[in-house]
Amino acid sequence: MPSQCKDVDQPCHALIEDLKQRGMFDDTLIIWGGEFGRTIYSQGGLSKDNYGRDHHPRCFSMWMAGGGAKGGQIYGETDEFSYNIVKDPLPIRDFHATVLHLLGYDHERFTYKYQGLDQKLVGVLPSKIVKALIA
Repeated sequence: MPSQCKDVDQPCHALIEDLKQRGMFDDTLIIWGGEFGRTIYSQGGLSKDNYGRDHHPRCFSMWMAGGGAKGGQIYGETDEFSYNIVKDPLPIRDFHATVLHLLGYDHERFTYKYQGLDQKLVGVLPSKIVKALIA
């Protein structure tokens, strides 16, 4: 894990520093993450080659920088097993609404036609902008 983190830490830092030096950081939204996390427990036998961590769609990590995102904070919290959300759940549709807001779009009005209906990028369930993520 440390070597994999090193693979991305330095390039991410370099990107942010470069954008700051060029005066582009405040106008550029950087998003880093994945659509799922990993469980903390092993599936099957635990060995050097088989550590069997499964996909975990409820609990995953993302980070944002620049472009109006509020820096230096953590939003959301899981239980001691990293399995269930216990504080500030963030449905992906709310994250998407927040990102669209940071990009200057109204998530309620930004639609596209599909099979004769206006579809929203955030889906059909109600979504909201998470003000705690905005600088």
